[in-house]
Amino acid sequence: MRVKRGVVSHRKHKKVLKAVKGFRMTKRRLIKVAKEAYLHAGQYAYAGRRKKKSDMRKLWIHRISNAVIRNNISYSVFINKLKKAKININRKILSDMIISDSDTFQALVDKVKNV
Repeated sequence: MRVKRGVVSHRKHKKVLKAVKGFRMTKRRLIKVAKEAYLHAGQYAYAGRRKKKSDMRKLWIHRISNAVIRNNISYSVFINKLKKAKININRKILSDMIISDSDTFQALVDKVKNV
């Protein structure tokens, strides 16, 4: 007795074709091409999730740098003085402080200037 796989194959194909719905041309129509495009898209998405973290860190550093330059300090000097003053605040919090609570950030810069 032979095993008929039509239902299983069809279900797998439908799953892939549904996932590549927004792709262009044959990448959304032909199963072989669609499957390959789907795999590559997964790899790009994985890499993108990793890249997002470094992009955010760059943004935080850029914000902090612009904020401390207004106070006549360079970014590297500011971070160094924070460490010397034993103030452990990460870049994400510093960046958020610049946006939401600039008075506190200004007080922090003034405190660090004296170190």
